[in-house]
Amino acid sequence: MLCLNTHHHSFGSKEHTCPRSCQHGFPLHGSGLRNNRSSFRVSTEFCRQSFNVRKASSCPAMINVDIRALSQPVGIMRIMGAILTCMSFSLAATVGYNSSPYWAWCMFTWCFCFFFTLSILILEFTTLSTKLPFAWDDFTAAFAMLASLMCLAASIIYPTFFTCKTCHRQIGASVVSWVGFGIYSGEVALNRIYPSGETIGFLSTLPGIMKMLETFLACLIFTSLEEAQYVAFPGLQWCVAVYSLCFIFAILIILLTVGKLTSFFPFNFEKLVIVYNLLAAMMYMSAMVLWPLYSLRNNKRPSGCGHLCYWDKLMVVTFMTILNFIVYTVDTVYYFTRLVFCVGNQ
Repeated sequence: MLCLNTHHHSFGSKEHTCPRSCQHGFPLHGSGLRNNRSSFRVSTEFCRQSFNVRKASSCPAMINVDIRALSQPVGIMRIMGAILTCMSFSLAATVGYNSSPYWAWCMFTWCFCFFFTLSILILEFTTLSTKLPFAWDDFTAAFAMLASLMCLAASIIYPTFFTCKTCHRQIGASVVSWVGFGIYSGEVALNRIYPSGETIGFLSTLPGIMKMLETFLACLIFTSLEEAQYVAFPGLQWCVAVYSLCFIFAILIILLTVGKLTSFFPFNFEKLVIVYNLLAAMMYMSAMVLWPLYSLRNNKRPSGCGHLCYWDKLMVVTFMTILNFIVYTVDTVYYFTRLVFCVGNQ
């Protein structure tokens, strides 16, 4: 025998034996050396290959890059969206700080959209998006819809409260924000026209869109709320409680569904959502009656009230309450119809 003691190596998917003498570089001696010279050469060559395989496997994994993430139409739109939101933020920031919550909302919108758009571009360019534990295409489609809504709100709010005929930078920020809204809306349209072919996630379905819209409108309500508006009236305090509770539960439903945790519930989660939507619609209906009743009754807009008037904020809350009531009602009807249709087919 050429080698009495052998060492096993994994090469590909098979087990191979390697002479210990060739691992340590010691020459083989014995009467069988000449007769087994060819076998020794094969074993030595295999040990060299096996060593190279182990050396290559010990190298750290390299990060691949995908140029198409930046050159495709969706990638180009994301680059433009990041640039435009950064421009809007920069133009508004050069004007100076404003204590208004509407100013803070607009600045947050542009910063939020820029940060997440840039993060999406980096993750797709480095292909790290394929290693994330959630549906990436569903997330990007949902973000595009959310960014378009946020930019739309900022494009309406900022010029309404912070621009004038001689405010050139504010006008520039408003115009650029409107263009950014168009870019994000174009990304949403591209995602709908040219889907990725993967299974549609929750955030890309109608219930997911409704939940995002409910939370978005609640954020606009919170932006317009001030403690002096509701602290003296229990009815208005109930309205604030409605806004807060519905916002929290809508966020929880989104997180549980996206995180695929609904299967851990010992009951049908969809029925729970129907009950929640029904209760939320009824609660918003009460707020839709109580808020204008207590805040706007015998309370006309002051004649000398200019920009950022407290009365305008009361109207914003009233209008957003009505819109959210409509959204919750549509969400409830959709869930109930789907449940009845599924039960009828069984």
